[in-house]
Amino acid sequence: MTAPVVLSTDGLPEKESAPAWHDWMAQLFSGLDTDLYGDTRFDGNICVAHAGDVMLTKLEADRHRVVRDSHRLRESEAAYLKIIAPWEGQAQVLQNGQLASVSSGNWVIYDTSQPYEVANPSSIEHLIVMVPKQSIVERGLRLDGLMGRNMGGSAGIARIALQTMHSTYQELDQMDAPLARRAGELLVDMVYLSLQAMSGQVTAITQKQALHDRICAYVAGHVRDPGLSVDQVAHALNCSKRHLHNAFMGRNLSLAAFIQQSRLELCMRELHMPAMAGCTITEIATGCGFGNSAHFSRVFKAYAGMSPSEYRMHFPEPADRCSSRG
Repeated sequence: MTAPVVLSTDGLPEKESAPAWHDWMAQLFSGLDTDLYGDTRFDGNICVAHAGDVMLTKLEADRHRVVRDSHRLRESEAAYLKIIAPWEGQAQVLQNGQLASVSSGNWVIYDTSQPYEVANPSSIEHLIVMVPKQSIVERGLRLDGLMGRNMGGSAGIARIALQTMHSTYQELDQMDAPLARRAGELLVDMVYLSLQAMSGQVTAITQKQALHDRICAYVAGHVRDPGLSVDQVAHALNCSKRHLHNAFMGRNLSLAAFIQQSRLELCMRELHMPAMAGCTITEIATGCGFGNSAHFSRVFKAYAGMSPSEYRMHFPEPADRCSSRG
């Protein structure tokens, strides 16, 4: 097997750790832009290995988010289906207006040929698996509606796939190149079967996941509405609040907490957008659905670890007029 690539901020001067992580993410993952939530110090370790055409990466890092927008997509670039399978911590993946949360015991999948965002709001230890998109598409499976989805992992083929990912990574250094390639092909099979099952199943589990996805999509589309609430979501989706709460049962966040976190994540993005440099913090908070400045300041500091003004100071930009929102 080809020797793994290992990168670490250990031993780097503190002021060099964050820039180094930015560079590594851009180089390893095709131009990803990284935001460290305003932190100037960063600890992270990356170990990249290959099982044939499948890339497996162990990522241990402080909180951060990565963004790949349409400007960074290149037609000549190989497309992958990218999987996050956490050992510790959680991630939120946003793609095509669909937001999926994932934590230990589950995995989420998305398409690198489409814009996406991954938020890791706390320290994480993730396994990242990248499967060539063509290896799935050529089998005739339509990926519409399957990307940006939490695939589960507690039962069925999704659990077998998750176990296979973890065990393959852990044993990869003991495999010669032909065996590693075969292990990669097995991973492709497991991912394909999991996606096939997700596309065809109509069970209570997938219905619950489908409702969760609908809720997340509705929240993403209405997060700026100050009236967005559990009651409003229930009315819009024509279901009871009990069903909404059931869809979030067993997850890290309740629906109310998910709505608040979605607003906070949007605020954090806008606080360092050049186009928003002329807006006051209150204008940004109001535009992101917060109706009370004192409440916004409290929850922002609890989530980001610093006040909105302190967070914004990490990203000074030339002043500009407040841009209008559509």
